[in-house]
Amino acid sequence: MHIRTYVLRISGILVLMSYFICNSDASVKSDSVRIRIMFYNTENLFDVSDDPLTDDNDFLPSGLMRWNIGRYKKKISSLYKTIIAAGEWDSPAIVAMCEVENRKVLEDLVEGTNLSGYGYGIIHEDSPDARGIDVCLIFRKDIVRIAGYRYFKPETDGEFRSRSILYTKCIIMNDTLHLLVNHWPSRRGGVLAGDELRDKISAKAASVADSINALSPGQQKIIITGDFNCSPEDLAVKSFTDDKFLINVTRRNRSGIPGTYRYQGTWEIIDQFIVSYGLINSSHGLFAGDNPFRIFDADFLLARDPKYPGPVPFSTYRGYRYQGGFSDHLPVLLDLGFR
Repeated sequence: MHIRTYVLRISGILVLMSYFICNSDASVKSDSVRIRIMFYNTENLFDVSDDPLTDDNDFLPSGLMRWNIGRYKKKISSLYKTIIAAGEWDSPAIVAMCEVENRKVLEDLVEGTNLSGYGYGIIHEDSPDARGIDVCLIFRKDIVRIAGYRYFKPETDGEFRSRSILYTKCIIMNDTLHLLVNHWPSRRGGVLAGDELRDKISAKAASVADSINALSPGQQKIIITGDFNCSPEDLAVKSFTDDKFLINVTRRNRSGIPGTYRYQGTWEIIDQFIVSYGLINSSHGLFAGDNPFRIFDADFLLARDPKYPGPVPFSTYRGYRYQGGFSDHLPVLLDLGFR
């Protein structure tokens, strides 16, 4: 092993250890059960191979972003470090992600890093998205059993193709958890265009949640997470809680940072967790406590904003300029207990 590689590895381990020591949660008893679920917008997790079926040309060695094997390996390593640090001594039970190109990059993550010791399984399917970026998840097979999953493709007009919604039925400690992972369209086509598209996809996700809740109203344990590309106060998101069996726990942010994404100096919480009252009010099995939500804002995930006062997520790219950071979003965490 080269000395430089060895030093880099040791440095990475020391960074993670220092974070754990400074940020361990003293309120969690050592004998308590914690099921941590993480969502992360990975910011363009592409491999370096051309996919002729999608528009991935920017993220090729000859492409606009000059994406290469060295940058790809650094990205995988950075994602691994983030997941381990977010677990705080124990890797999360479920890591839901978006902006992931294909199954291969997930295999490189869970098999080619020290995550291999946790035995993660993969759920992934190519979505209709034109760029080929998908929603997916990895899960610890020693904690989670998958009873089934399905991708729901959004019904959109014209040629626009968006990401699918991933539904997964999870069995954790003999209790059933329903998980929906989303990545809604941005406002690149204008505010009204983005709102219209999000409304349609929001309606689809709400329909799936309604169908699950109808099996035993108010009792089902449901989590809806993802990058919604709008705030918790947006009508497309608030429509989830109009049915009274869901609550957006993102509003109870107990983090030291006000958002997951920063645009022109303003923080926004666009990466969110919505849970059912079946989890909040549960008297046995899985449950969500009073403050289950947190933005993971480790120092190494932040950088100085060059244009505005304060920090900004340490992104892989800033525009077309490579920075070598982690992502332009911060991860979000949801902790469940068991009784």
